[in-house]
Amino acid sequence: MSGAPLIHPAVEGEEGEYIAGRHGHIKSYVRRAGRMSEAQQRYYAEMMPQIGIPYQAQAIDLNAVFGRANPKILEIGCGMGETTAKIADANPDNDYFGLEVHVPGVGALCKQIAERGLNNLRIGQHDAVEVVRDMLPEASLDGVHVFFPDPWHKARHNKRRLIQPPFVALLASRLKPGGYFHCATDWEEYAHQMLEVLSAEPTLVNTADAQLGGFAPRPEYRPLTKFENRGLRLGHGVWDVIFKKR
Repeated sequence: MSGAPLIHPAVEGEEGEYIAGRHGHIKSYVRRAGRMSEAQQRYYAEMMPQIGIPYQAQAIDLNAVFGRANPKILEIGCGMGETTAKIADANPDNDYFGLEVHVPGVGALCKQIAERGLNNLRIGQHDAVEVVRDMLPEASLDGVHVFFPDPWHKARHNKRRLIQPPFVALLASRLKPGGYFHCATDWEEYAHQMLEVLSAEPTLVNTADAQLGGFAPRPEYRPLTKFENRGLRLGHGVWDVIFKKR
């Protein structure tokens, strides 16, 4: 199978943009200028005051935010929101906190939430490292989703990839015992890096059979995207990496 990506990576911007964030960590994204449709603008304005979780430099109580003590799943990088909304719609007994920095994507997800009448999905529009570090208490999550993050395929930009040992350790600390950490990518080299980094985290254990190379079958709760369906028809690969907290 080919390692070519099905999802277009982030526009990489000027070299001067490859700098550490103001709090000392390297950003895994570049803020892209994107136009919002009229519908996205309208839903963004209407919905974010209701379902947006603003960044704050102190811990929040997710049970209080959602008004119930159901399982809490964090999704990092919602893109245009279709997959995030489908998962939340199909699993009403779970609560989902989706993080996305690009405004058109947030507007599109707001539209999905409104049209589907979802009460179990909230949005954060801020850097994921800072949200996890500052806002989420230890052992507060039942699951983490990182689906098709930007592969930063040029070797000199690999350091900007989201799945790195410090961030994986931080995310693992926010998982409850038995909670799961699920990554998916269509870039084969990144898939092996994900597997290596998660395997090196001592608090996580791989759920996949070693005979499968450490990669997991796609679980039913992760729907196929249109890009993924197209790629699979062309013989491209997609790799799921699923670990659990000890």
